[in-house]
Amino acid sequence: MKDKIHTVYKLKNGKKVPGVTTIISILAKPALIHWAWDLGTKGVDYRKFRDDKADIGSLAHYLIMCYLKKETPDTSDYSKKQIDQAENCIISFFEWKKMHSFEPILIESPLVSEKYKFGGTPDLLAKINGEYCLIDFKTGKGIYVNDMFPQLAAYSHLLQENNYKITNSRILRIGREESEGFEECLIQDVEPYWKIFKNCLSIYNIRKGLRE
Repeated sequence: MKDKIHTVYKLKNGKKVPGVTTIISILAKPALIHWAWDLGTKGVDYRKFRDDKADIGSLAHYLIMCYLKKETPDTSDYSKKQIDQAENCIISFFEWKKMHSFEPILIESPLVSEKYKFGGTPDLLAKINGEYCLIDFKTGKGIYVNDMFPQLAAYSHLLQENNYKITNSRILRIGREESEGFEECLIQDVEPYWKIFKNCLSIYNIRKGLRE
């Protein structure tokens, strides 16, 4: 289960296009440099630490998707510690869910923009308290505007271009530790962040053209 197949996005004519996370990765993340340095001063290999946390995040995401799709999860590839921390995320999700009326509409479905030529897989489109809401799950230590909001804006555009109704978007951070609980950030207007994403897409395409 851990080795999830990478999603390939294609236009109707069969041409492959980049995904949202690939495009967003061109944004600088100076906080990560300090984070890696800080771990190094403590004798921690940031790559192993990062990969372990990424596995926990992937597992938490997978467990939520299995719950929403009414599927039985397979956690055999993960350690007990990773499963325990992922379950903390699930508990936080259920705590959040108890506070809202909740109706899933689209669960982890790949979408493609024929107009802008990119693809992506939004975590969830759901009817929350009567409104159509895009939800992106995060399991890190915080909500980071610079990269998370443009990503959310791109998913929002994908949904709208593919004729899904959407009222607002939100980041739902579900902590890996028992004490973290959940944190959410509701965004009514993603337009400024959509502009950032489009510029990232332009830079990505220029760089790709230079390599070809």
